[in-house]
Amino acid sequence: MFDIIVKFFDRDPLRRSGRIVASSDRAGVGTSEKRTRWSVGRTRRDTQRERTRAALVSAAQRMLADGRTAASVQEVTRMADVGHGSFYNHFATKDALFTAAIEEALEDWARLRDAAVGGIDDPALAFATSFRMTGRLQRRHPDLVRVLLSAGASILVSERGLRADAKADIARGIDSGQFSIPDAESGLMLTGGILLGLLQMLDADPRSDAEAAADEMAQRALMALGVTEVEASEMARSALPPFPDLVVSHN
Repeated sequence: MFDIIVKFFDRDPLRRSGRIVASSDRAGVGTSEKRTRWSVGRTRRDTQRERTRAALVSAAQRMLADGRTAASVQEVTRMADVGHGSFYNHFATKDALFTAAIEEALEDWARLRDAAVGGIDDPALAFATSFRMTGRLQRRHPDLVRVLLSAGASILVSERGLRADAKADIARGIDSGQFSIPDAESGLMLTGGILLGLLQMLDADPRSDAEAAADEMAQRALMALGVTEVEASEMARSALPPFPDLVVSHN
């Protein structure tokens, strides 16, 4: 009878993989060790899933940057070097993957902004710094910017990325009397359009002076918000903090 029970357990793939400990194996194994066996197995699976998802998102971002939005799921998995079937463990459709790729690019952009303007209390200066650093981002991380540009003006209404912080800066500028625009939403749409135009212009002309263009457009954006020309010029040409490292992460 015992032999039959052993054979039954040996047929169980979970037991063979070490993720289930049979009763005859439990002698001398404490609770903490059994938990460790389970947690190690689960962590390895989670790590592999995270790597697969990150590879898919990275491949999608490269395709978006190259304008290859018509690529098939098979092309995406080939570029990501993952199995075709594993795609659907993470995303229902290719559009869902591309949406995630854009959202994660927006999050990377927001992290860079937070690192750049952290500690700047003046809302107008924080806005100008964020705008100018984003212009410089195009030269440092052109593929990331192309992913953002692939989404067009929709990034201005996305709840991911810079929208919340930029709108908060504009609202604080209105409250402090530095900005005279009627409301923060209008200010965001107006200056966001200027920023997208700047990024598109720099992407189209790799030889142009990105720093000079970003500073000039930052001045124009500040003036559109109601800052005087003299003050806007000073803020748009003030010393910038060191450009933060951008660590791209695919969650």
